[in-house]
Amino acid sequence: MPEVTDLPGVNAALNAISALLLSIGYVMIRSGRADRHRACMLAACATSTLFLASYVVYHLNVGSVAFTGRGPIRVVYFTVLISHIVLAASILPLALLTLIRALRERFAAHAAIARWTLPIWLYVSVTGVVVYWMLYRM
Repeated sequence: MPEVTDLPGVNAALNAISALLLSIGYVMIRSGRADRHRACMLAACATSTLFLASYVVYHLNVGSVAFTGRGPIRVVYFTVLISHIVLAASILPLALLTLIRALRERFAAHAAIARWTLPIWLYVSVTGVVVYWMLYRM
């Protein structure tokens, strides 16, 4: 059974999987495979939901973890972290709105907002992995 201290690694893996599913889903819709696109995007939503639950459980139990790097890497870390946090706060409502429009088959409206949602969600997923690596593996 995983311990709460294992959750940052789990969270990084969930973020990486989400980024992969989002990328494959994008390729699927661009190649006209709407059913595969839908499956990938629903899986990305599920993966991100699992991430959010795991993230909350971890931080309720552990709190904040201080970055111990020194020098220029500290500036890099906080630049990535701040941009990640700001965009992560926006992705939940964007993703929900994008999903709702797709499920209601309002595909033009879905595509219009997905043009914003996808790159932000990808950025948040990838920088989540980067923040994990910098915080726990450097």
